[in-house]
Amino acid sequence: MDDRWSVDAPRREKATFAAGCFWGVEARFRGMEGVISTRVGYTGGTTAHPTYGDVCTGRTGHAEAVEVVFDPTIIGYGELVETFFSLHDPTTVNRHGPDVGSQYRSAIFFHDEDQRRIAENIRARLEEEDAFFGPIVTSIEPAQVFWEAEEYHQNYLEKHGRGGCRF
Repeated sequence: MDDRWSVDAPRREKATFAAGCFWGVEARFRGMEGVISTRVGYTGGTTAHPTYGDVCTGRTGHAEAVEVVFDPTIIGYGELVETFFSLHDPTTVNRHGPDVGSQYRSAIFFHDEDQRRIAENIRARLEEEDAFFGPIVTSIEPAQVFWEAEEYHQNYLEKHGRGGCRF
């Protein structure tokens, strides 16, 4: 049965975040109440159907990203943005732990104007509070095509019995 028309069906909205290596970021979002699904992939670049190998060259312009489908009646977009900022160091350009390259940049890809406004307000508040040891370099950009990563990257930490990345 198609549950889009069911009274009990969850509402669905999409959020997309790039916070460095996508494995640990996906695992954290996947475990949050109100998150319906996650998938890792590539966005923000110029090449159609990029592979992991393509993205790792740094020539496609894509970032490793996580697409989060969530029920906004259970978890708000703002809470997802706050979580995003807690998962990585948003003050380092093109870096996540030992991983270096433009594919590891910090970015929020908004899907509508409300998301843009919320993301910008939270980033500004964190800057004003000096929440990090430097200026936040996270870009806030319109969402683009999201290219799903290869299957072996999906739920990677869970598949390999790892609790998180070593950063």
